[in-house]
This record gives sequence, structure tokens and C-alpha cells, in this order.
Amino acid sequence: MGTKWKNSLTFFLIMMLLTYGISGLFSGAANGDRYLFKNYFQSNEFQERINYFTNLLSLYELNGTTKEEAKENITVSAEEIEEHRYRYGSLSDQIMNIESQYEEEIFAAKENGNSEVEKVLTEEKNKKIADITMNFKDDEHVRKKLIAEKEKNIDQFFEEIYKYPKSEYEANKNQFVYYLKSTGSEEVHTNLQLSENDDPKEFINQKDMYYIENYSGSRGYINSTDGFHYFGSSDITEDLIRGEETRFTGQIALSKNAPADSETMIEFRDFQKSQALYYGHSLSGLAALFISVFLLRRRPLFEPILKSKWAQVYLRLPLDVRILFTGIAFVGSMICMFGVIDYYPFRYGYEWLYAFIFLMIGTLFIAALIVQAVLLIRLFKTEGHFKAEWKTTVLYRIANAVSDAFLIQKVGIQLLILLGIVFCFGVGAAVVIVEPAFLLIYFPAFLLIGLPVVLFMFKRIGYFNKIVANSNDIMLGNLETDLPVNGKTALATLASNMNALKHGVKTSQQKQVKSERLKTELITNVSHDLRTPLTSIISYTELLKNPNLSEEERASYVEIVDRKSQRLKILIDDLFEASKMASGNIDLVKQNADIAQLLQQALAEYNEAISKSSLQFRVTHSDEPVYAVVDGQKMWRVFENLIGNILKYSLENTRVYLSVKKIGEQVIISFKNVTKYELSENTDELFERFKRGDSSRHTEGSGLGLTIAKSIVELHGGQLEIDVDGDLFKVTIILDAN
Repeated sequence: MGTKWKNSLTFFLIMMLLTYGISGLFSGAANGDRYLFKNYFQSNEFQERINYFTNLLSLYELNGTTKEEAKENITVSAEEIEEHRYRYGSLSDQIMNIESQYEEEIFAAKENGNSEVEKVLTEEKNKKIADITMNFKDDEHVRKKLIAEKEKNIDQFFEEIYKYPKSEYEANKNQFVYYLKSTGSEEVHTNLQLSENDDPKEFINQKDMYYIENYSGSRGYINSTDGFHYFGSSDITEDLIRGEETRFTGQIALSKNAPADSETMIEFRDFQKSQALYYGHSLSGLAALFISVFLLRRRPLFEPILKSKWAQVYLRLPLDVRILFTGIAFVGSMICMFGVIDYYPFRYGYEWLYAFIFLMIGTLFIAALIVQAVLLIRLFKTEGHFKAEWKTTVLYRIANAVSDAFLIQKVGIQLLILLGIVFCFGVGAAVVIVEPAFLLIYFPAFLLIGLPVVLFMFKRIGYFNKIVANSNDIMLGNLETDLPVNGKTALATLASNMNALKHGVKTSQQKQVKSERLKTELITNVSHDLRTPLTSIISYTELLKNPNLSEEERASYVEIVDRKSQRLKILIDDLFEASKMASGNIDLVKQNADIAQLLQQALAEYNEAISKSSLQFRVTHSDEPVYAVVDGQKMWRVFENLIGNILKYSLENTRVYLSVKKIGEQVIISFKNVTKYELSENTDELFERFKRGDSSRHTEGSGLGLTIAKSIVELHGGQLEIDVDGDLFKVTIILDAN
């Protein structure tokens, strides 16, 4: 624990050193324009002060223009007359403006029966209109008004500049020494006590002066009108300087005997202290910065901090939140650094205190900034880690949420509209609280828009709750009640899907029950069909073991065993093939084949059996070939199974009708016969495995013929349908001719 605290304290002290170094750099950059001078007299502050004194000197001493002389110099140009004339628009515009100004007041006086007020207002209006009209008729009339206006401005100027700047001038005369001589005459202005034979250079020299500013032809002049330009406004300066301008050369200096309590000397001493502080802070800050960086590189102080529990908690934050905290630390660091600079040059004790507080707070911000920056840099350097982290950010989640809201665009737009309406009414409520008069607008708007929106939201929420409740019923097995489907909204679609899902569950349950039943029947039928020949084989095998059998009996028994074995083999082969067909695990070799010819070949295969039966076959097909793209061998198997079933299950002495025809792009093959046994109207059962028309199972066969035939036809993309009408049994095969 002691080592841990020691490392933390060391890290904090190095951070303080680093913060001090950064503040020194900030100070050097921010205050360089104030203190990067050889001395105070080259600084901007002093140059502004001496320039201010020069203009004061020009105004009060070098320029002898009086108020009366300035008024005598007033002139009015034709441009000024035109500007004054059209200052407020054309003549008609100005007359209309005056009429509108007095219209209401005169009307009110008439209404109140106050004829005297009406008369006064009318005369005043007419007087102004006459004056405006005269402006557009007589230039001399305008000239007099402009002269009066300029005289007023001159009076105001002389009154104002002799109030405040005059006192400033007197104060500065005690600080500066000057000797100025006119370039065009012997006129001299100085505050030196000189006799006729004294040389001003003996008094204004580097020994007795802090600073000397020389004015000559090569370095500029002081003009007698500079003060008017500096202190006067543009509209009267021209009148003030209309007289002859005088140029002066000479020197202005700051005496070493200037009063110590004068503004310039106080500023001089403050500048020296501040400049020393500036260089000290900047240079020591630079040194502190190098030392702190050196110590951070030499001492492994970061690792314990980066492995601390606080760092682990920080790393669990979303990436954009970490970046935000890093930005806050950066902004906080900048504010603290500028806070230190704001109190520069620390003339008062409280400024030192505030600067120290900013320095301490800045240390915390910079430490947080550096630690967070190191963690972020490590994250960016880890390949692929940044992408994984980005997916956990708040911005990414918000973007996904917005994207999900617009998966159904209509719902997203409705959401935006609803949020916009709610926001507007919320702002409107605040406005009504501040200004109740807006209730006249807010209340009708709420009735017409807000209330319907609220009802709409409650209705949709209620509908959604019904859907949720219905989904709970489905989970509990209650599949009776359907949801109402209202409109074409997303919720209506969801309700419709829930109903479809419910019906699907019902169908699935029914199929499951049926599947269990069929499974039981399948096991029973398979057991029966396999056991019958197998029992015979076992029985006759036992008989064959008797050595006393005659050759005729032995041959008869062997023939029976062979026949039963073949039946068992056919049964197993059919079962295997039916399984392959049902799973689709079979390859078809399709080619263009004549279906009528294929049917004839299948009939020829059964020609002997047909001849022995009492059935009469009637086959009809067109004279032209009826082509379809099929696997000939597999389609022949379909015909074989169907013809075999006809021979087994048809009533004796009846006719069998077979036909092949092409209708449009489809080939239709039909088989019709009269059944020997009574069939169920549920034709789907006949497609079940081991299902026979002979329910007593006295006939030969596996019960897989129709199942195999249906699977083959469906693999060809066709359909095999069964129709039972009493004893009439019909099988229809529909194939795509192409």
C-alpha cells in the first residue's frame, strides 16, 4: 500500500511539473506581444502613451484654432445641400410622413371638440411642410440650416474636449519634456525653462532622459491638426482644420525626474516586474516541461495506473463516452491554462491564489487527459479492436435505434411527426406560462391537433397491448381468439401475422397429431408387410430342413421361398426409393421425351397382365407427339406404378381410360378406373406410405406406389392429383411441356 501511494504521489508531482511547464509555454505564446521587447519604451503600451500625449499637445498647444475661428471657417458644399435635402426621402415622401405624424392627433382633437389644440397642431404641421418645401426651393435656406448644425457640433466638440482630455494633458506635461519648433517660422513650443542662449540638447539627452523621440523631416513631423484628427469626429474635423496646417520638428522625451507617482512611471515599474516574471515563467516552464517528460519516460509510472481498478472501470465505458471524457479533460486543461494567463502579471495577492488554484485543477485535468490518451492510443494500435469497441458506442446504438425505427419508413415518419407535435406543444405550454395571451392560440390548437394526437397514441398503445396479450395466449396454448385487423398500419400487419402464426401453430399441431397417427400406422403396416413374407420364408425354411422331403416338395418349397424373398426385396427397395424421393436426394436426367410413346411402352410392359385381366383399356392421345422435358426412366416408373395399381384394385369387367393431351404449355395425363374396394373421400391418405386401397391387405404390393409416383412428379415440378367420385378413381398428372 505504501509503494502504491508513493507512486501515485510521484505521478501527481510530475503532472504538476508538466502542468507548470505547459502554463509557461502558454504564457510565452500569449504574452509575447506585450513583453518581448528590449525595454518598456519599445512596448506597445508606451508607444500608445506617447502618441496620446503628442495628440494632446497638438490639440491644446500647437493648434491655436479657437471656437470662433472654427465657426468662421465653416463652408457648405452643393453636395452637402443635396444630401440634407434628400436625407429623409423626396419632397412628396417627407410631406406624407409629416401628414401621417399629425393625422391621428388632429383627428383626436376634432373628436374631442378641442378646436384650439386642433388649430395649434395644424399650424405646426403646415409650418413643417412649408419648411420642407423651402428646402427643395431655396439653397440658401438649406445652407443656413447646415451652418447652424455645424456650429452646434463645434460648440459640442470644444465643450467636451476641454472637460476630460484637458486634465489628461496637464498631467502628462509633468511627465514628458518637449521642445518643438515650427518648420515655417520661429514658433517654438516647450516646457523647458530655457534662456535665449540655452541649447535644448543640453537638457534633452540620454543621461537625463529615459527615452527620447525625435521628430524631423526623415522621421516624420508633428502637425498642428493631429489633435483634431485624433479627437474630432469626421463631420466637424474638416471645419476645424480648414485653416493653415503647421508642421513641427523637435524632441519629446520622458524625464528621469518625472514624478514617481505618475501614470507613466508606475506603468514603467510594473512593466519591468512583469517582463521579468514573463521571462522567468516562460524559461522555467520550458525547463519543467523537459524535466517532466524525461521523468515520465524514465519511470514506469503509467503501468500501475493503467492496471488500476479505476482504469478497468473506465475501459468498460463505451468508446465514444471515453472520447468525450478525453475531450472534456482537454477543454478543462485549456481553460485552466488560459485561467492562469488571465491573472498575469499577478500584481495582487488574490491573483497568485487564483492562478495557483487553476494550476492545481489543471494538473488534475492534464493527468486525466494523458492517462486517457494513452489508453485510447493503445486501443487504436490493437488491430481489429477499434471496430469491436465502436459497435458498443452510444452513437452506434443511437444510429441503430434510429435505423430500426425506420425499418418501416411509415412508422419512422409517424414517430418523427408525433415527437415534433409533442415538442411543439411542450414549448407552447412554456410560452403560455410566460405570456398567458398565447392561450388564445394554444388552447384551440390543442383541441384541434393535440387532443386527437393524444387519442391516436392511446388507441395505438391499446392495440399494441392487445397484440402483446394475444401473444401471451399463444404461448399458453390458447389459440381460439383472433386479433382484429384494422387498417394497413404496422400494428395491423403485426396483428395479421400473429393470426397467421396462430393458424400455423394450429396446423402444426394437427399435422403433429396426424404424424403420430401415421407413424403408428406405418410401424403397424411395415411390420405386417415385412412379417408376412418373412414368416413364410422362415416356415418353409424349417420344412426344407426335413431330410425326408421328396424332390418335388423340396422344389415347390424353394420356389415359394424364392417368391417370398423377391417380394420382400421389392418391398425394401420401394421403401428405400420412397425415402430418397421424399428427401429429394435423387438426380434427374431430363431430356425431351414423347409422353404418349412413354405411356405406350409402360402399357406394353404390362401387356400380358392386361390380357389375362377382365379389364378393357381405352387409350386416347393425339396423332402428333406430345413432348415434355422429363427423366424418361423415372417417368416410366410413375406410369408403371399407376398401371400396376389399376390392375390390382380395379373392379373386374370394367373399362380403364388413359389419355394424354397438351393444353397450352402443359401436358396432362389422366388415368380413370372403377375401384374394387371402397375408398375414403380423404384422398390425401392414399399418398401415405404403406396405404393401400385394399384395407384388408390381401393383395400383393408395398403400398408405396402412389407415394413414389407423386414424389417423382413433384421433382419434375409437376403435380399429381387424385379425385374419388364414389367408385370412380381418377389420377391426373400435370407436367410443364418446357
